[in-house]
Amino acid sequence: MNRFIELIQYMVKGMSRAVLRFPLTVLSLVGATILICYMISLNDSPSLFIQKVMFTLLVGAFLGMVAQFSTERFEKLSKSRPVVYGISALLTLGYYMILWPAPEISAEIGVRTFVAVFAMLCAVLWVPCYKIKTDFNQVALIHFKSVFTAVLYSGVLSAGIAAIIATVDILLFKINDDAYPYMMTIVWVMFAPLYYLSLLPKFNSEEESDLERMEIAKNYPRFLEILVSYIAIPLVATYSLVLLAYFIKILVTLNWPSGQLGPMVLVYSAAGLLVFVLASSLENRFASLYIKIFPKVLIPVVIMQLISVGIRLNAYGVTESRYYVVLFGVFSIVVGVMLSLKPIAKNSYIALLAACFAIFSIIPPMDAFTVSRVSQITRIENILQSDGILSEGKLIPKADASEDTKIETTNILSYLDRKSSLEYIQWLPEEFNMYQDMKKVFGFEPTYPNYGYDENQYFSASLDNLKPINISGYDVSLTIHSARYMKEEAAEPYKFTLDGVEYKILLENLFYEEAEISVRDGSGAEIIGTGLYKFVNDLAETGDSPREVMSPEEMSLEVSQNEYKLKVIFQNININYGAPNEAGFDYSAIVLFGDQNI
Repeated sequence: MNRFIELIQYMVKGMSRAVLRFPLTVLSLVGATILICYMISLNDSPSLFIQKVMFTLLVGAFLGMVAQFSTERFEKLSKSRPVVYGISALLTLGYYMILWPAPEISAEIGVRTFVAVFAMLCAVLWVPCYKIKTDFNQVALIHFKSVFTAVLYSGVLSAGIAAIIATVDILLFKINDDAYPYMMTIVWVMFAPLYYLSLLPKFNSEEESDLERMEIAKNYPRFLEILVSYIAIPLVATYSLVLLAYFIKILVTLNWPSGQLGPMVLVYSAAGLLVFVLASSLENRFASLYIKIFPKVLIPVVIMQLISVGIRLNAYGVTESRYYVVLFGVFSIVVGVMLSLKPIAKNSYIALLAACFAIFSIIPPMDAFTVSRVSQITRIENILQSDGILSEGKLIPKADASEDTKIETTNILSYLDRKSSLEYIQWLPEEFNMYQDMKKVFGFEPTYPNYGYDENQYFSASLDNLKPINISGYDVSLTIHSARYMKEEAAEPYKFTLDGVEYKILLENLFYEEAEISVRDGSGAEIIGTGLYKFVNDLAETGDSPREVMSPEEMSLEVSQNEYKLKVIFQNININYGAPNEAGFDYSAIVLFGDQNI
């Protein structure tokens, strides 16, 4: 019992020190916890404002860590700790001001934010080791152990509390179901990060108590040594042999892969470098051989991957995912060469280079999004020019364009539309809507590949009526139908009034495959809308059988835009694949509309 009390006291003291040591980070964690608990109490999806605040708190938490480690490493900064934290707070506020005018948290904002967070994480690992003040391998080991321990403790704690809540609910009295998400939020958003921070020693301190904690923290656990030396290293080695065998096969057959290699090598490189850093603190034969061999094996494997990605780039242009695969490939080659020359002495440069590459990928004009946008616009221009549809910056509608041109044009425009990048195409009309204006502007409707379906192949799905539907947060509900036999024109709009403002919901059958739902204000301007084809087609591709009964969550399409939200819950879906005169989609769905300002 005394031992248990001592352990609790030790944990509380450690977390108390973490609160004083990382004030900005802890404030961000507290804010995030409160916001999430507030959203749980509302039983609603987060509004745009709360999404922006959550992203800001995420950035603020990592800025706080970078600020603290910088003040501990650099003596001049340690004397101006309030100033450093003030600058970090201003940077956090500046990030929020950048988000403020955004109409939505787009994929671009999400990727840029998480790449910036990754760069800050790399800085957290590198700063204590600047000019070899502290061994990078020990710093990485301590962070790895701290994360593992915090996750393990939090997992056990959350499972135990959940079991207690369930037992009380069954045996004693009824407990609100929200108790579980509240508990998970407090444990995983507040406790887990705080406990992780409490396990980190002051890497650059000369005080005796800090040196003692550092000695304890950098101890290499026996179970981790076994895991790295006798499990992880053999697995990476075996995977390397498979990739090298495939490399030899390619050299013999001269048949280069067309894309499937990229993700496999990316995971291999990331896992291999992590094992490399962890193995650098070990002194056994397995670790020594791995440190000598892995960087040299990594180089040809990544070169093979880059050639594979190059084939995809030549055929389909640059996208964000391919950009990052190439960038990580270049990073892996640079690191492989560097570690081949001076392995352990240069390990800290892995984190520094990773941070530099990450920052490079989000700063225009060479960032992932600008490069991808320019590449895809150039690609569609070349396709249209080769088919005589685009000449001297002007579009010439062509109904008899080749099938490949129709499909590729549709795919590229869909990609740019999802990225909100159609406005960058100078030769497109203003306010161009690809679902409404394609035939008028290009001479043909949006065209999609049939993915090799037979003429009689079909897919159907229906809503599981035995499961409840969550309608909280929405103000209007109506049922709509769309069928292939209906004319390609707008149906009679559904008019309604909400908080004194007139609206109407419009269903338009754009062509035999696509239908679009939009909500318009009293002047007829669209305030929110979505097409149905992509969601339904993705549902068909992921379905396990031609006929399925699916849950409301699987059958729901949710869209947020301009402080409004739209939810389409499909009741029945029927898809026929084949020739255009036979193919088509039939839908029936419940449409929910809500104004987040009300």
